[in-house]
This record gives sequence, structure tokens and C-alpha cells, in this order.
Amino acid sequence: MVLAGLRAFFSSLGIYIYCSQGKGGTSVRDHIYERVLEISHYIASTGATVRQAAQEFSVSKSTVHKDMAERLPKINPQLAQKVRAILDQNKAERHLRGGAATRKKYLGI
Repeated sequence: MVLAGLRAFFSSLGIYIYCSQGKGGTSVRDHIYERVLEISHYIASTGATVRQAAQEFSVSKSTVHKDMAERLPKINPQLAQKVRAILDQNKAERHLRGGAATRKKYLGI
């Protein structure tokens, strides 16, 4: 109630107040920050691919990629380097994994 009054007062002055608090008093940015750290620690500890991490955390591959490429370096540069090395290695091995999957599919292994 008080916030609504303050919001109306400041908006009359041309100043707009936005509340980024969600349920439970945590902001959306806090949620993203925590997700970035959770996914990065998962990738660093397991060597998971972007696809595996996305499936594990129920987010899209695009979200994982953006979190690791753009957000993580701003949060924790050292961890970002470690995760980047793992993702680069996974990308380099991608063609081998695809060939193994195709071989397994057609040979019935």
C-alpha cells in the first residue's frame, strides 16, 4: 500500500519506480545469477555438454549458451575460463559423438 503511494507520488514527478522483487522477496536477477552458477558448476564438475546441461536444468540450449558465454564471465571470470575450455573441447569432439551415435544406431550396438 505504501509502495503504491510512493510510486504514484514519484510518477507525478516523472520518476518511475520498478520493483524487481518476485515471490519470496528474491529478484529475477537473483534467480538468473543462481542459475548461471549452478549450471557452470555442473558443467565444470561433470564435463557436460550444453545439451546435457539444458536437459538437466530444464532450460533451453540457448539459455545455457547465453548464461555461459555472456553472464558467467561477468560473475566469475575464472570459472568462465574453465567452463569455456570444457565447452570448446565438447564442440571439437562433436563430430566424433555424432559418428558414434550413427554407428550405434545402424549397427544395433
